[in-house]
Amino acid sequence: MAGLTQRVTSLRVMGAIVFLASFVPGFAYAHGKVTLEEDTCVRRVGGNLVHFNAYQPKHEAKAQYCTEIPGEGETFLVVDLVDSVLRNTAVGVRVVRGINEAAEDQTVAYWPPAIHPDGVVRGETTLAKGLYTLIISPEGLSSSSYVLKVQQVDYAQVARKSIGPLALLLLLALIGYELSKSNRFRNWRVSGPA
Repeated sequence: MAGLTQRVTSLRVMGAIVFLASFVPGFAYAHGKVTLEEDTCVRRVGGNLVHFNAYQPKHEAKAQYCTEIPGEGETFLVVDLVDSVLRNTAVGVRVVRGINEAAEDQTVAYWPPAIHPDGVVRGETTLAKGLYTLIISPEGLSSSSYVLKVQQVDYAQVARKSIGPLALLLLLALIGYELSKSNRFRNWRVSGPA
């Protein structure tokens, strides 16, 4: 009977391991391997797609950022006009401090509307710690915006990154609990290590 109980306990532990392990490989935080429609850096501007990236070569030479910019300082902003309709339309970009798009007195950077046949709007600005709004305005079409968080803590990302270690800790606690209930462990504990 004790052998059967031990097998059932082992099966429970193995089932818990498989269950928890099934969550770990699915986590992907970069936007590099997703379709264009799933990319968080893609927005619709007047019904047309644009893609935004920010670069901070002084912090990391090749890293691309979307709305979470890790440090303050010199930042290169790049808007890719994905749909060809926008390449023949004058497109302007404005960056304002805060999340109020109408606050023109808080403008940090402005690139006036121009036609970009290569499909890329480029600009450079210096961003301090805080929230910013990047507004993309094509002439004759509705605008769109990105909220940029410069050197801000993203608690959702912290929670996502802590799920794996917490799941491992929970698994180890479950294994310890199951071992403490087993007869072999009880007998070892009572008789002492050999």
